[in-house]
Amino acid sequence: MATCTLGLDFGTNSVRALVVDTADGREVGTGVFEYERGDAGVLLSSDPNLARQHPAEYVKGTELAVKAALDAAREAVSDLSAEDVVGIGVDATGSTPVPVGADCVPLALGDHFADDLDAMAWLWKDHTALAEADEITRLAAAERPRYLAKCGGAYSCEWFFSKVLHCLRARPKVFDAAATWVEESDLIPAMLSGVSDPANIVRNVCAAGHKAMYNPEWGGLPDAEFLAMLDPKMGELRARLYERAHTIAEKAGGLSRAWAAKLGLREGTPVAVGALDAHMGAVGSGVAPGTLVKILGTSGCDMVVAPLEREVADIPGICGIVPESILPGHHGLEAGQAAVGDVFNWWVKVVKPGGGMSHEELTAEAERLSPGESGLLALDWNNGNRNVLADQLVTGLLVGSTLHSSPAEIYRALIEATAFGALTIIRRFEEYGVAVGDVVTGGGIAEKNAMLMQIYADVTGRPWRLAGSAQACALGAAVSGAVAAGVYPDFQAAQAKMCRPGTVSYEPRAEAQAVYAELYRLYMQLHDAFGTEEYSGSLHNVMKRLIELRTAARGG
Repeated sequence: MATCTLGLDFGTNSVRALVVDTADGREVGTGVFEYERGDAGVLLSSDPNLARQHPAEYVKGTELAVKAALDAAREAVSDLSAEDVVGIGVDATGSTPVPVGADCVPLALGDHFADDLDAMAWLWKDHTALAEADEITRLAAAERPRYLAKCGGAYSCEWFFSKVLHCLRARPKVFDAAATWVEESDLIPAMLSGVSDPANIVRNVCAAGHKAMYNPEWGGLPDAEFLAMLDPKMGELRARLYERAHTIAEKAGGLSRAWAAKLGLREGTPVAVGALDAHMGAVGSGVAPGTLVKILGTSGCDMVVAPLEREVADIPGICGIVPESILPGHHGLEAGQAAVGDVFNWWVKVVKPGGGMSHEELTAEAERLSPGESGLLALDWNNGNRNVLADQLVTGLLVGSTLHSSPAEIYRALIEATAFGALTIIRRFEEYGVAVGDVVTGGGIAEKNAMLMQIYADVTGRPWRLAGSAQACALGAAVSGAVAAGVYPDFQAAQAKMCRPGTVSYEPRAEAQAVYAELYRLYMQLHDAFGTEEYSGSLHNVMKRLIELRTAARGG
């Protein structure tokens, strides 16, 4: 073989390493490290809003996953050497900020804060900063409305400054001990490159723009005066963050001697600037103008790109419009759902229906149902609503249940609810002039559950095509490693060679689509009634119409 690159994908529950042939995108080796601490890697407490990770998982996971991937690659390619691995790319969850010391080492890796949850990585789905997010939104609306215009009109408790401000309020000792705060997607490239001075950490525009209100229009991050209005210490922190964020086409550094020795790779191997996991998944799925890429995992992330020369309207209720956040040379538009797989896991692992039925058992039973046959309708807000309401103070809902509702019927209703949420996001993009032609999807759920994919196609009225790789995020990271190493001059050239189009597609079925159009109207009634202040109507018809649809689906 000529050369290969290494893609590292740090997810919610594991880290995955993928060795990819740069000539044709062939995946020659994979290694996975399942996080060991907490609940599948997520550290919890009595506060249901708290979700943290221990940074030690990233260190151990990197070494073991990469070694496993390289071992597998050597079995596939007998003459593979360290010199053949020419670049490394990284993606990670976000916003997952980590407090670090003056030596760039996470505070949780030191003795003083080893067991302190507030010194850990604040995982993307940590919602403890609800009050701070509301405070930031209100202040920005009054003082810096342009900040909100680029992030959908509201700042989220899942994002960078909300979490940092909450730490300052709830655990000032941790805040004071931190030299700076670093996104996980920046921490890993810095760790691999041996960066020991926080000022030298290369920050990525993907996390900065979508999660920390970074935008070149106002010179980068929110200004110190604005942050000081939240708290003087936040204003002081501004100088310890960064002035410029970088695209994934750039290098974050070179593999350090210590990590080269650990991994058995060449010292100085280029390490690309990091990015958020789903955004790198869009790269690995071949994202281009007109294509929406949706990564389906514990949550859902929707991404669209548009050429930089095209003016894109501000879109309320999405996660932001950021220049070059997904694909260099393009605007990156992000939206998403706060829970997709997490909703299904809640039903299977927490409620444990039918005495503990599995996803596979529930899917097999649910697949026998026709649209509308259950008589059920759900709202997919079990983890709040990320988009288009941008409201973490809403919750899940199930309407139409009777004494005869079965576990599989409810399971299918939950899947349908996430599909209705996906359609709502697509409609919001289109409402503001962003065309959505085909939909490409990746992630474990998309690969494993054909019923879900067919429901999504039927609900949205569009073909849904699986990405060419089952590891789209790690593949996208490997593509960025190839560009950073100079194997390809740009991402278009790299994608053309390394990203294969998917061959599995799900087409909408006219009869099912007609029923789902009826159900979607009822979904939007519930959506607006429980999610907006403007709604003024009755819900009297909802249960009765669900019964009518159920009766029709069961043959009268």
